[in-house]
Parts: sequence; structure tokens; C-alpha cells
Amino acid sequence: MTPKLKYLHPYPFEKLAQLKQGIVPPVSKPHISLSIGEPTHETPQFIEEALFNHRHGLSNYPTTKGLPELRLTIAEWIARRFHLPNGLINPETQILPVSGSREALFSFAQCIVDTTPAASGRPPVVIMPNPFYQIYEGAALLAGAEPYFLNTLEESGYLPDFDAVPEEIWQRCQLIYICSPGNPSGSVMTEADHKKLLTLAEKYDFVIASDECYSELYDDENSPPQGLLQTAYRMGNEAFKRCVIFHSLSKRSNAPGLRSGFVAGDAELLQPYFQYRTYHGCAMPLPTQHASIKAWQDEHHVIENRRLYREKFTVFISILTEVCEIQKPPASFYVWLKTPISDTEFAQQLFAHENVTVLPGSFLSREFDGINPGLNHVRIALVAPLDECIKAAHRIKNFLNTLEK
Repeated sequence: MTPKLKYLHPYPFEKLAQLKQGIVPPVSKPHISLSIGEPTHETPQFIEEALFNHRHGLSNYPTTKGLPELRLTIAEWIARRFHLPNGLINPETQILPVSGSREALFSFAQCIVDTTPAASGRPPVVIMPNPFYQIYEGAALLAGAEPYFLNTLEESGYLPDFDAVPEEIWQRCQLIYICSPGNPSGSVMTEADHKKLLTLAEKYDFVIASDECYSELYDDENSPPQGLLQTAYRMGNEAFKRCVIFHSLSKRSNAPGLRSGFVAGDAELLQPYFQYRTYHGCAMPLPTQHASIKAWQDEHHVIENRRLYREKFTVFISILTEVCEIQKPPASFYVWLKTPISDTEFAQQLFAHENVTVLPGSFLSREFDGINPGLNHVRIALVAPLDECIKAAHRIKNFLNTLEK
């Protein structure tokens, strides 16, 4: 067994299961789970129909590169969504379908990180936000890199402060993960944030992996989140050098079980990554590809999806605003709630008294520079149906009121 496995931390939901172990919540209150970011809105029927109508494709091996029609559809979607010229993105060299963004975010680091001993004798660095999607950390560790955490704090709008990174870290950095809209805060990086990072990437020659899986869940219909390729193009980087974006249909189209997404960007990076993937064995099944084409071509269901989340946020926050400080995030489906007691105690007691499950923020973060930015926060995923979110809000309100007494 590779010794690198010993460096992996338990996954947040393993810690959550241990935290809840032995607790018997009130049976009079049906369980409401707001801990896992798994959409429960209905998957559009036309996606299911496309899967069924192309089921004959199960008798064929799919190619790693995917159908030309799928790659063209994705290239056209990127151009529409991020205001890029038609034809700027080459579907042949700058698009790869992936089995959900999770597997690609992990495997990309295995391909990109170079562990050849440096003159300094220090390992390469992979930078990531803190709190973070734990795949980033696991990918860095198993690639043989040293994770470096960028604390995202309330005073910085829960966004990473690139100015806080020492020169020595930038010099060793080979890859940086960014997540915008962010998990768990829903904060959105601006064009100025992207520009600063792109300038640093050019200076120190590292790759930017932009996790944009929440990019289609935003509050203001007139102000969608900025994408990394969008900023790169506006800066004159039309080849998207050092830039790779990761997107998924899981959140956008309520299809987490479809396991469908894509990576796009720098052709010089995607060519060796494509070669890696031919050995990785992760080609998307043909029925999934056909269903994905239909999903990326349609925006009506995505607009409706945003409306449903917007409705839940409005009601949820209106119920809780009287008893705690709570704000609607600009994007994502999470509430990043500050807790009056420790986040683990809050989650444990909320489950014990109200049978509502939320995720302690410290399970999503690491102590770094003497700070654990997830402490005294919980992540609440508003993925349950509206009536359950309303019930959960009232139960959380009741629980917070007991803490004040």
C-alpha cells in the first residue's frame, strides 16, 4: 500500500456519523438532513428520457474524449454563459467530458504535480481555500505535494487573500484550487480577484484549477458569477494558459447520479491530461453523454432551479433572522451560519433535540496559521424540499432560543 494513504483525513461525513453516534433524537420529529450537498429537486424528465432513448449505447465502449457533439455543445455553452466569442474554444483540444467534477478535481492533480526533487529539497505545493472541498487536500497528498491552506475569513468576505501567501510558497506552488461560488460560504470571486491570481500564475508558473460546480446557482439573475476563462479572455489570455475550469450537471441540473461534467481550458494542459485519462479508465457511458448534451442545451430548467432555491433561502432566512445573524449568500445552496457555541456541540445538540442534521464547519477545515476558519460555523445545505426547509428553520430557531435561556 502506498504510504501516502496514511496522510488522508477521515471524510467530513465519517466524522459527522461519529458525532451523532449513540444519540436518539425525538421520534415525534421526522429527521431533516441539511448536511450533504445533494440536490433533491427533480431531475428534468428530458434528461431521463435521453438516457432511456440511448440505452442501446450500453453495448458500446465509449471513448475517453467523448462524442464530438457533446464537446461542441459544451464549448457553445461556455461561450454563451461566459460571453466568449463563438469558436474561441476548440472542442477537439480544449474540452474533456468527465464523470462528475469530483473525479476530475482529484485526478487532475495526479497528472499535473511534478514530484521530481527540487534543488531546495522541498516538496511541491498545492494551494487551496480553507474551509475546502476535501477532495483538494486528498488529491494534493496522494500526488505527493504539500497542501497549503488559504484561510477564508469573515473579514475578507470568506474569500482567499492571495496577498497573504509568502513568496517562498508561490515559488513552490504548482497548482492552486479555487472554488467560486465557494463551498461552504457561497462567496463569489470578482474579476479583480481572478486578475490578481492570473498575474501570479504567470509570474510563478503554476496552474489554476477553478472549481465552478456551483456557478449556475446564484441569487441575482442579472449578475451571474464570473468565470475564470471569462476573466482570462478579458485579460488577453485567449489560449487560457494555465487555466482549467471544472463544471458539473449535478447541481446545475439536479442530476448528481448522472456523474457528468467537463473540464475545459488550456489545450497544453488538457492534452497530457487526456493521455492520463486514457489509462485512468473513466470514459463517460454513451447514454450519459447523450443525456448531457440535452442538459447543456437547455437553460429553462436551470432558471427554475434557481427560483426554487431563491424561494427556500428567502423563507429560511426570514424565520431565523430574529434569533441569529444570518445572510443570504450570493450563490450556492449553502448557509454558512455562525454558532453561539462550538460548531460540533451545536450540530450534536441540534440533532439530539430537533432531529435536524447540519455539518460542523470544523469538519471542512484545518487549523492553519493558528486559525481554524471553520470553527463556530455550521454548513446548512438547503437541498430538502421547501416544506422541510421551513420546518428545519423553525426547529433551528427553537434550538437557538433554548441556548439563550
